[in-house]
Amino acid sequence: MKFKILTGCVTGLVVSITTSLLFCQPSRAGNESFFNSGTLKYISTGILNAEPVVCAAVNQDDTCTNRTLLFTLEQGSDADATFKKLPKVDLTVVEFTNSQKYSVANIANSDLAAREKAEDFFTQGEQKYKKGDYQGAIAAYTQAIALNPNYAEAYNGRGNARYSLGDNKGAVADFNEALRINPNYVEAYTSRGNARDDSGDSQGAIADYNAALRINPNDASAYYNRGVTRSRLGDNKAAVADYTEALRINPNYADAYNNRGLDRYKLGDKQGAVADFNEALRINPNLPQAYGNRGIARSELGDNQGAVADFNEVLRINPNDAFAYYQRGSIRSVSGDNQGAVADFNEALRINPNLFQAYGNRGLARSELGDKQGAILDFNEVLRINPNDALAYYHRGIIRYVSGDNQGAVADFNEAVRINPNSAEAYTSRGNARDDLGDRQGALADYHRALQINPNFASAYLNRGITRFRLGDTPGAVADYNAALRIDPNLAGAYLSRGIARAEGGDKPGARQDFQKAADLFQQQGNKDNYQKAINNLRKLQ
Repeated sequence: MKFKILTGCVTGLVVSITTSLLFCQPSRAGNESFFNSGTLKYISTGILNAEPVVCAAVNQDDTCTNRTLLFTLEQGSDADATFKKLPKVDLTVVEFTNSQKYSVANIANSDLAAREKAEDFFTQGEQKYKKGDYQGAIAAYTQAIALNPNYAEAYNGRGNARYSLGDNKGAVADFNEALRINPNYVEAYTSRGNARDDSGDSQGAIADYNAALRINPNDASAYYNRGVTRSRLGDNKAAVADYTEALRINPNYADAYNNRGLDRYKLGDKQGAVADFNEALRINPNLPQAYGNRGIARSELGDNQGAVADFNEVLRINPNDAFAYYQRGSIRSVSGDNQGAVADFNEALRINPNLFQAYGNRGLARSELGDKQGAILDFNEVLRINPNDALAYYHRGIIRYVSGDNQGAVADFNEAVRINPNSAEAYTSRGNARDDLGDRQGALADYHRALQINPNFASAYLNRGITRFRLGDTPGAVADYNAALRIDPNLAGAYLSRGIARAEGGDKPGARQDFQKAADLFQQQGNKDNYQKAINNLRKLQ
């Protein structure tokens, strides 16, 4: 029986899991000499000197001779039967270099055995990875690589496990090895791109996704991941194009619809965004991100009821989603349901006591409900968590101002403009508090600064007009009221204030007209107190 030698010869005793040859008598001639001389192309079995033997052969039909003897088998052994148990022998043989007898010598395909064992470890790694046992997966992939250093899939698998554990540097190193072994490994390019992107190397990530798409132009995952990176870079149009390509290849890619919806939303296409979120939810009715994103888009489109329904679904899927409670509470607040809003913010803060946005919005809702002290406590919490939150200082200042604490209000507005020197609202509000404290010139300076920042800020013109009127500058006051009304023709307070200034200046017809317009607008707005003020001033001119 002959067995073809396909690759080469290993010197030294090779021990493996294949068939044992018992009590082999070593040959004095080394196998390497047969290989080097071109004699070792086949293994031949036969009988020599009445003993079963294994010999080297050049041709398939060569018979055993003393010159080609490799070793003898135990007396009575069936050489042919033994070798039938050794299929696919491609790297064979054993060189015995001394005259010892060996109790067991295994003739084996050592590379094949190693590869088969490596595959076993690789399979273990895949199974552990799927179960979330990333450390166990890394150990199994490492064993596979030790047995087969050119196992590209094992490097890729280990890289994915390392990536899942946040070890982006180790992951990139493994993906590099996978690509060194197989430069056309699409999955390794995509995975390395993900690790690079998470490490802040967005351009390197895009280069990897591009490489994956050059090899396989129909890789939906590469388009999807490139879209994610482009979106992070602010290139929303290119991101939309990538998600569109991913959906062309895979029309049931729910995450691609969700992400495309997000980028359409960022581009101002809220209707298109809602359409994409609808598709994502048609494919996967339990995708909480799509419900949440659709809820935000619906709210901004004025569909607060639909938005609340969407956040209800998010909370059905995940009852411990603090951000969903926060979003639903915010929508309830702008819809006028401040009690419901406070209840939602309470739940958000129960789940996440450091969600400062929930403290801030609960503070606003409490303020609307008349709980000024509770509102101030909430903004105190915001500032404990985030001491540089200019908006929290601004809102706390407003609450202090309407509560009559002008000094505290000014202190808060000072902090707000220190953190954000371009807040026209904070300058205007500080001007109001300064005016009430009698600091008219300080107030005028604040209004002037607000209008430098925002020349179309109608409230700043209105309040500057009031301060000018108090300083006796009636023409300057009227000019400011006129400017405010050019910007906002429905600013009822500007009509009321201009009416007072006109009446003071003797322009009774103009004053009557302003008071009537103010009364109409206040009535439409449901502002009963100011409506009554306008009517009272109108009656004085009768």
